[in-house]
Amino acid sequence: MKSAAATPPPTLDQRLLVRRRPDRRPVMYHSWRDLLFLHWRIDPKVIQSTLPAGLYVDTFDGDAWVAIVPFFMNNIRPTWFPAVPGISQFQETNVRTYVYNEHGTPGVWFYSLDANSWPGVKWGRTFFGLPYHRARMSASRDDTSHRIDYRTHRRRTPRNLSSHFIYSPEGAAVTAEPGSLEFFLAERYVLFSHHRGRHYSGIVSHPPYPVSSADVSCWDDNLIHLAGLPTPGRAPDHILMSRGVEVEVFPLERV
Repeated sequence: MKSAAATPPPTLDQRLLVRRRPDRRPVMYHSWRDLLFLHWRIDPKVIQSTLPAGLYVDTFDGDAWVAIVPFFMNNIRPTWFPAVPGISQFQETNVRTYVYNEHGTPGVWFYSLDANSWPGVKWGRTFFGLPYHRARMSASRDDTSHRIDYRTHRRRTPRNLSSHFIYSPEGAAVTAEPGSLEFFLAERYVLFSHHRGRHYSGIVSHPPYPVSSADVSCWDDNLIHLAGLPTPGRAPDHILMSRGVEVEVFPLERV
């Protein structure tokens, strides 16, 4: 077990501060679409035991959280190059938790990111030090109900650990109220990674997510099992959906 945090958790002001766009040029543009956030409560000690030195589990009312987030990556491109059909659009599903560093900066720690794009996996591993994996993925969408049928299977894993999500938005989309659980879970603008023996952080800048509740008729927690975490074995404790945001990605910085 790693030691408890020597740094106090982020204040609300610190959580709001990370939404500010950096005054410099981004390296990439993304469009994130139809994101489903499936969250489960988890023992903070379990999460802390998986984190590298210098990162601390972030909690809300004493609970740590782990999430599965399936979504669609659109119009992915460097700032100096146009989007390329067949390369700039793909599916991605990540498993993540919430952390902060010794400066009190809140962010995301990724256990895995599955994508059906070889260039996307290569780029994410090489330039961002993120644990990307190639996957076979497919999806269909009902344009009337906005119901999405989303499937993914990580290559070289047992077929019974495939994942299947069916979801659609429910109710009006709003931005999360600062200090709320929805704000804690969704409003994350910093990622942390450990790459080639060094710690890095990176900023993604976008408007606050428009979030709504969601009707989820099919789900599983297989990707949490593949991440080496205790499998919840129950329905998600919290569900959100967002139709999406436009994103600017800034370069990693060593910390």
